[in-house]
Amino acid sequence: MRMMKLTLVTLAALLLGSVSAYAITVKKRTEAPGLPPQIWEIVGDFCAIKTWHPVVADCVEEKEGDVVFRTLTLKDGGKIKEKLTGTEDLAYTYEIVESPLPVKNYKSKLWLELDDEPDRTVIYWQSDFDANGASDDDAKNKITGILTDGVKGIKQRAIAAHDAREGNTSGEATSGGGGGKDADDDK
Repeated sequence: MRMMKLTLVTLAALLLGSVSAYAITVKKRTEAPGLPPQIWEIVGDFCAIKTWHPVVADCVEEKEGDVVFRTLTLKDGGKIKEKLTGTEDLAYTYEIVESPLPVKNYKSKLWLELDDEPDRTVIYWQSDFDANGASDDDAKNKITGILTDGVKGIKQRAIAAHDAREGNTSGEATSGGGGGKDADDDK
């Protein structure tokens, strides 16, 4: 009996030790004017990130068999290679394959949902990862900055597109402001 207990305890320790119990999650959200399909036109293409993320200078999409990859060239010259792992009507998931970021086991999802307010969309971007070569706090802060800048960039593009549809030529983004959650709100 004692041997069986020792075996079970050892097996449990091995299983727990092989699973990443310290995964970090960062989730950003913001709201923007327009319906989800209208905003998906801005963000839905896997390489559209180069048009809405302020640190991305270029994006090149490649297929290797049935697998889609994108290589992001950052404005500071760095490169990140990502693999598309899933798509839905208003969402996609991906993982980082190669990157100078202080993370490993990085998986992310970008998706849109209809807001409770009329003609508005909630934009979500969530990443799960482990720190690599940096503290958990440093890795989390780095990814938080990237996701925050990204959802703000999407919101800016959505406001511009909405204003163009509505005929607002005054240069003011009147339709995008006011009372909602901003990109800095974790939910």
